[in-house]
Amino acid sequence: MTEVNPKASPEESPNERPSKISKTLQEEGDSSEEEEEKEAVDKSMKPGLQRYLVAVEYIGTRFCGSQQQLNHRTVVGVLQEAFHKFIGQPVTICLSSRTDAGVHALSNVCHVDVERISKRKPGEVLPPHEPAVVRKAVNHFLQEGDIMVTDVRSVSAHFHARFKAQERTYFYRLLIGPELLSTFEKDRAWHVSEELDLVSMQEACKVLVGHHDFSSFRASGCQAKSPFRTLEELSVLEVVSTPYFPSITEREQNSSNGEGPHSFHNKCKTGLPTGSISNGFLAGGSNSGTDLGFGIRRRHRCYVITARSRSFLYHQLKEY
Repeated sequence: MTEVNPKASPEESPNERPSKISKTLQEEGDSSEEEEEKEAVDKSMKPGLQRYLVAVEYIGTRFCGSQQQLNHRTVVGVLQEAFHKFIGQPVTICLSSRTDAGVHALSNVCHVDVERISKRKPGEVLPPHEPAVVRKAVNHFLQEGDIMVTDVRSVSAHFHARFKAQERTYFYRLLIGPELLSTFEKDRAWHVSEELDLVSMQEACKVLVGHHDFSSFRASGCQAKSPFRTLEELSVLEVVSTPYFPSITEREQNSSNGEGPHSFHNKCKTGLPTGSISNGFLAGGSNSGTDLGFGIRRRHRCYVITARSRSFLYHQLKEY
């Protein structure tokens, strides 16, 4: 599973104005979160601290989830260690969305409070670092290669990454077909050897979209006061399986047709009609018995399930 974009509306520094601020969706039964938000905002922040909104991407395979755990490698733990090395003092990372072990993130966001102290004159508080400096410095200390800071913004002391998040989006990649899963796809997708009925899956998704009681979809340990949530989107789309490299036949056809260098890329855009990808680009489809030649692997059909909402119940997505 891959998480992407817990959208937030950053409250920019006084000299900056956001180009657009969307209204925060209000969920029924979220009064407990409102109380937590009020409590978080009411806490006064130490003068000299600068709050930053930080976007990160990571491969979750070697992480034991996102939240800090004793003696386990986690997203928060690695980020806090990198910030500590950068500024010379401990910090607390607050993520907008938690992810389980093995879950990847295209863009998870968090906030962190940083006080810039002079190294030459201990105790002297200096003006805050520019966001670009923070991004470059923290990435310098993220040496493992499976996590990276992609963006940093200065925000007000009242901004909260979790409570200001306006939506959270999760992607699930399914690779369909009897062929063994490629090494490049390990821990990146769920392999289903049987054919799936894409049209039926798309119809089933429509039933769950909207405001519903999701009691039967949450784990027994869920602490949310209300089982009601608004699912803004639940969809299944067939896309081009990646990584994709055009075969010699496709390259020759492209040249012989006199098409431009971007024509093949345009053909591979997502959103193609059902079956068009497998018929056109997957060398006869996953069930075809045609011999493609020595060393040439038959490609899988790729379905992407997208779930989008302001908030989800504990393990709500897993129970789908």
